[in-house]
Amino acid sequence: MTRKPKPLVGIPCDLRMIGPHPFHAVGEKYIVAVRDGADAIPVLLPVLEKPLDIEEILETVDGILLTGSPSNVAPRRYGGTAPREGVLQDERRDATTLPLIKNIVAHGLPLLAVCRGFQELNVAYGGTLHQHVEEVPGRFDHREDKHQPLDVQYAPIHDVHLTPGGRLEAIAGLPTIKVNSLHGQGVDRVGEGLAVEAVAPDGTVEGLRVRSARSFALGVQWHPEWRFWENDFSKALFAAFGQSLRARLVETV
Repeated sequence: MTRKPKPLVGIPCDLRMIGPHPFHAVGEKYIVAVRDGADAIPVLLPVLEKPLDIEEILETVDGILLTGSPSNVAPRRYGGTAPREGVLQDERRDATTLPLIKNIVAHGLPLLAVCRGFQELNVAYGGTLHQHVEEVPGRFDHREDKHQPLDVQYAPIHDVHLTPGGRLEAIAGLPTIKVNSLHGQGVDRVGEGLAVEAVAPDGTVEGLRVRSARSFALGVQWHPEWRFWENDFSKALFAAFGQSLRARLVETV
């Protein structure tokens, strides 16, 4: 009996220096969430000085997951001011992901974007970012306490209100969910063609959808990949992503 193939999910890496050598890395939590939550095969995409060809990527994978990262999107990509000293950038990742995003959507491939990936999604569609959300009047500090254990850092800490009739509300089956919060940057101006899907109580945009997408194309600011199996919404989100991947796979067989 021939087994049905599982969809392949491309995950662009971060460029990390380990000693004097560059490495291409993805957090294991994202890899596990793709494998077990979406029931798909994770494929790590290096972020080379000469980026991989977009068409070759799109011909190889059935969907894309854009992950969180210690680095931030370079402000020059959205007309922002130069970053403060010590703020980590990853221009190699920017050069791979930002041109890729609209092509993913145009080709009808499912896209799930998390944290930095969520911010990349907004920038790719012409949006801008707050580089320090905690300094914006009326906003609270969305950063984690790095001195706390990971279980505390990733614990649900605030509500997000889901847009009535939106895709995230349909996945959640609820108007409001509680999420973790581990980000210093966030959406300022929403990109053209994006619909707001979730908002924190202080007005911070936490969820986006590509309006024109023929397939799944969602981004969230929080981290649903963290122990996704313990959270009903996170399980449902990765399951919905997986369902869209399998639908795409059927179309191309």
